[in-house]
Amino acid sequence: MKKDLLKLLDLSGEEILEILDTADQLKYNQKHGIQHDYLKGMTLAMIFEKNSTRTRVSFETGMYQLGGHALFLSGKDSQIGRGEPIEDTARVLSRYCDGIMIRTFAQETVEKLAEYADIPVINGLTDFCHPCQVLADLMTVREHKAKLSGLKMCYIGDGNNMTNSLIVGGLKCGMEVAVACPEGYDPDPEVLAFAKSDPNFKFTLCRKPADAAVNADVVFTDVWASMGQEGEKAEREKVFAGIYCVDEELMKVTNPGCMVQHCLPAHRGEEITADVFEEHAVEIFDEAENRLHAQKAVMYLLMKKD
Repeated sequence: MKKDLLKLLDLSGEEILEILDTADQLKYNQKHGIQHDYLKGMTLAMIFEKNSTRTRVSFETGMYQLGGHALFLSGKDSQIGRGEPIEDTARVLSRYCDGIMIRTFAQETVEKLAEYADIPVINGLTDFCHPCQVLADLMTVREHKAKLSGLKMCYIGDGNNMTNSLIVGGLKCGMEVAVACPEGYDPDPEVLAFAKSDPNFKFTLCRKPADAAVNADVVFTDVWASMGQEGEKAEREKVFAGIYCVDEELMKVTNPGCMVQHCLPAHRGEEITADVFEEHAVEIFDEAENRLHAQKAVMYLLMKKD
């Protein structure tokens, strides 16, 4: 596997499956009390310029379970928040720590951090992509469906960082991917270009959720306004409300046994109804739990000593 995890576009399908296989083994070890302190004595610096629940708790807990230690650095409490260049932060943390996880706004920040760091860098989220979440998503789908290749993934909602990573991860793992977004809220052009780059990829972008959901094996959705878009909430509600919602009617056109996944937090009654959410709550919270196992796999594969 490569030195860093910056975006799924950088990984091959085989490398993604290696992470998922490792995550399965680490999850088995934890559930059966098998010691797996492979990163004993190592330290992960965690930089948060965006707030978090699942990312912070899962990385911090995961590092502890692997025998190491995680350090929380918020933007306002570190020199990053006072304007220290990211390249200087990278070089300083490389002298102290064994890996860096960053949750921030611009993908460029993560890329520059990795350029100047001598230790592995993990993207905990940017406005462009959310690779760790989608690794957990793929892990969860495979747990429930016993495979990925040949399944149909459907995404309903804003063409955001989740959509970008789901398209890339799904296609690289042999899934058919269908996305329904309002006009003007499409996935990133780089991701759409990737989806068209291989004649073997099965990808559809449409405007009607029911068109995307036909014969789906798993339906994904996310909030209409992501972190940092709070000022657009009212405008977005006018565009999305009553249309881009995973409800009982939408689920009727999917395949029998279709899963539902949501990266959380969920706004019941907006992008997903309360009834659909609760009907698929086990799958959704399996997905949340698997953030821990997928990220442990990433840290193990990137940070372990040869």
